[in-house]
Amino acid sequence: MRFAFSTAGKILFGPGVAREIAENAAALGTRACVVVGADPNRAAPIIADLKRVGLDPVALSIRGEPTVDMAAQAADVAREDCDLVVGVGGGGVLDAAKAVAALLTNHDPVRAYLEVVGEGRPLSFAPAPHIAVPTTAGTGAEATANSVLLDTAHRVKVSMRSSKMLPTLAVVDPELTLSMPPDITAASGLDALTQLLEAFVSKNANPMTSALCREGIVRAARSLRAAYYDGNNLAARRDMSLAALFSGVALANAKLGAAHGFAAPLGGMFKAPHGAVCAALLPHVMAVNVRALAERDPDSPSLAAYDEAARLLIGDPAATAAQGVRAVQSLCADLAAPPLSDYGVTEKDFSEIIAKAVRSGSMRGNPVALNEEELEEILVLASSADASGGSRTF
Repeated sequence: MRFAFSTAGKILFGPGVAREIAENAAALGTRACVVVGADPNRAAPIIADLKRVGLDPVALSIRGEPTVDMAAQAADVAREDCDLVVGVGGGGVLDAAKAVAALLTNHDPVRAYLEVVGEGRPLSFAPAPHIAVPTTAGTGAEATANSVLLDTAHRVKVSMRSSKMLPTLAVVDPELTLSMPPDITAASGLDALTQLLEAFVSKNANPMTSALCREGIVRAARSLRAAYYDGNNLAARRDMSLAALFSGVALANAKLGAAHGFAAPLGGMFKAPHGAVCAALLPHVMAVNVRALAERDPDSPSLAAYDEAARLLIGDPAATAAQGVRAVQSLCADLAAPPLSDYGVTEKDFSEIIAKAVRSGSMRGNPVALNEEELEEILVLASSADASGGSRTF
């Protein structure tokens, strides 16, 4: 067995660790570009701390999904006199911050570095120092080596990707997630669970990623509902922050699967939250994968991993993969995850979605190669109002 393993240069985890950002930042640069979400006030305490240590921060607000053009424009501003990037926000903000850090030192047009729609050129130089501070518990972007950006021209989400893009420091403070409303808690948490499950059964899984996934799956299974129903439950928030962190570390090293393979084009074609899209897809991807593995590769370690995942989700040593699928369906229904049809996805879109999905890097980690009929079956099931309770919450 041979594998490689990479993650952020350093990780700080725990309630209150956000108060240590400024001192760490002062050791990395002289002026900080702070990439934040639509409401810069959420990062006000961190910005104030950066000012206190003399880093004279420049705040750049990312509104909505980060696009290729947003990343390029933000990098242009940061290049004026910043030598350090601090990303404070959800997964989209952290992805934008990673792109800005890379573009601070690599000056070719951003499309030169994009996968699928660009040249996929490697970075010539290491990105600027970068601190990633998640305020949601979902994408694990604080521990991944890529930046997901929306290409509006091609209506697809694509990545800048390089092992050099792993953050210099990840600061994961569960207290920063206490303000998440239930819908964001659900969408982000289901994204983390999807990443944990897909990395766990990936054909690229290794003992280190599987160990992290096991721990993350258990924590998400016991705490996602609790965080959804009571946002002030710090123990549940701590579990979900860890689950998200572990999911990011795992996916960066083991890759993902068909749920994320579909999520990339769906996120580009429709205005749909990434985590909610993953939730609509996940149980059906699991079911189709399990059936395909049983029919075509019954000795696959991934099939055994699906059974183990069910035991972790349910806490029953006799649980089977089929029961795991039902447990995930029940969780999605409890968290009011809607079907894809709520976002305007119809049968006429399926061929374009499938064509784009099969080109996604995430699809390469799926434990079995799915044919077009199986991919369409997943979309049919994920679009049905009965797939997740028909709720309209997100």
